[in-house]
Amino acid sequence: MSYQVIARKYRPQRFSDVVGQEHVTRTLTNAIEQKRIAHAYLFVGPRGTGKTTIARIFSKCLNCSDGPKVDFSDQDPRCIEISEGRSLDVLEIDGASNRGIDEIRELRDTAAYAPTNSRFKIYIIDEVHMLTREAFNALLKTLEEPPPHVKFMFATTEPEKVLQTILSRCQRFDLRRIPIPLIIKQLNYICKNEGVESDELALEAIARGAEGCLRDAESSLDQLISFCGNHLSEKDVLGTFGLASRHEIQKLTDAILRSDIEQALKTLHFLLDNGKDVNRLNSDILNHFRNLMLFNVSGGERTLMEVSDDEWGYLQVQAKCVTLDELTKIMDIFITNEWKLSSAASRSLVLELSLVEAIQAKNAISIDTLLEKLIELKNNNLTSKDEISPKTLGSEILGREQYPSEKASIKRNANINIQSTNYSQIEKNASLYKGLKKTVLSEVSIEKKYPEDLKDFWEKMLAANLVKNMFLSAALRTCVLLSFSDKKFEIGCPEEQKKFLDTLNHQKAIEDYLDSCGYSNCHVVFTVCEPAMLPKELAQSKTLEEQVISPKPRQEAEESSLAELTEVKAAPPVEQIDFKNDPLIKKALDLFQASIVQTGVDLINKN
Repeated sequence: MSYQVIARKYRPQRFSDVVGQEHVTRTLTNAIEQKRIAHAYLFVGPRGTGKTTIARIFSKCLNCSDGPKVDFSDQDPRCIEISEGRSLDVLEIDGASNRGIDEIRELRDTAAYAPTNSRFKIYIIDEVHMLTREAFNALLKTLEEPPPHVKFMFATTEPEKVLQTILSRCQRFDLRRIPIPLIIKQLNYICKNEGVESDELALEAIARGAEGCLRDAESSLDQLISFCGNHLSEKDVLGTFGLASRHEIQKLTDAILRSDIEQALKTLHFLLDNGKDVNRLNSDILNHFRNLMLFNVSGGERTLMEVSDDEWGYLQVQAKCVTLDELTKIMDIFITNEWKLSSAASRSLVLELSLVEAIQAKNAISIDTLLEKLIELKNNNLTSKDEISPKTLGSEILGREQYPSEKASIKRNANINIQSTNYSQIEKNASLYKGLKKTVLSEVSIEKKYPEDLKDFWEKMLAANLVKNMFLSAALRTCVLLSFSDKKFEIGCPEEQKKFLDTLNHQKAIEDYLDSCGYSNCHVVFTVCEPAMLPKELAQSKTLEEQVISPKPRQEAEESSLAELTEVKAAPPVEQIDFKNDPLIKKALDLFQASIVQTGVDLINKN
């Protein structure tokens, strides 16, 4: 008899043998017992999680001799035919190689014929998403209203590529990635049956490398038995598949959290020199920080993570020394690496750079945190004798405990100088942030004391010529400052002027002046006041329209001047001239034999 690989030899033959998919097998079991069997099923999930296997077991339940039932006999000839793939009534079709409309038309035509010797004619189409749109459309009518003896079972790893018209006609079952403990349990069962001795750490490394795919884990175990014989160790597994041990991953992540760049790079080069796969190493680092993030978020809920007892203890130690914000920054770097590594000419260089970036990201302090801390320190009235130590920065600003060796690393890598001795020096250090000094100082200046003498402040503001708009300047002199506190600058004004003053442009001009005085983010409010509260010298004066908007006397003077310039005066009288006796006139009259009827002088004098 020819050799049969472990993945086929230990393929589940009934629902109770399926690993990690109880939510699917329980539903199908209840459907059979209650005789609620649909005509089309869709099994969705990652590779190697049991999609086709479940479809085949379901077919045996439906077509067994005394079925449909779940507890069929292993010796049932119909079940044996299905297991061996030679049943005439259970047809397994590869969607990738039978994806055209002609193949689906043939399937549709044969579906009309009754099964040969079984209860149902069952079509199992694997990778159904590979069918063309035309093939899907040709299948629609048969899929929605098939003959009573026909059942369809589809399997796919990419359900988003399946037409919605197909999905709506099927009962969908989503299979999950198989947890590491269940994979280890299954591998241990196989090793005992095969007479192979294996370390627990070796099986854990195989399960971790399989990434939730039991078939991959069984294939890896088969390969390792061929390579190592009847005894498997963790070293053999790591060396064969280029994986890093949990201890090495913990050592590398520990160097990142301690901001020890030298140790991180040494550990990385040790792993690369021993043939560790760069992509897999990046994935392992990312998965470790993911577990650490889940630990922090859940407060230590172990059910969210697939970790061993040793790793669980290490997470408890590391979680005290890193915040959630730092973890998200670090994880973002290694997530970006996943697409960088696929196209990089030097993958090891990408990983080296990512370690340095992760350490820098961990030590970076957000702008919001810095501003909050500066304001808090000023509110606490720090004096020149107060000191800000590295420990204060680590525990108060970063909000976490520090590794013993992290104190010196913060000196080297922090984005601000932490050797400040007073508050003014802290403000100076904040300028190291690019372009942020102005923002920091403006935020801190919120705490500036408001003036007590409002009249004096108001007079200084009017004298400062705060705006170039002469109308606004004139209007403000008819107003009074009522209050100035809690970022509110309240101005009292006459009722007839409020509409003119209360505009965005006027408010902005006053707010800019207040900001130049150190009172940032203030809000200007105009309030109508009684005449008695307004300046006395202006109480009897004309309204704003009379003073500024409609200056009538000046306008009348301008009109008078304009009239003088444009007036057309009468022409002066013209002296009478005796044209008739002029020698030249007489000569012209004789030449043309003409006579004078009326002269131009007469016309001018008449006018």
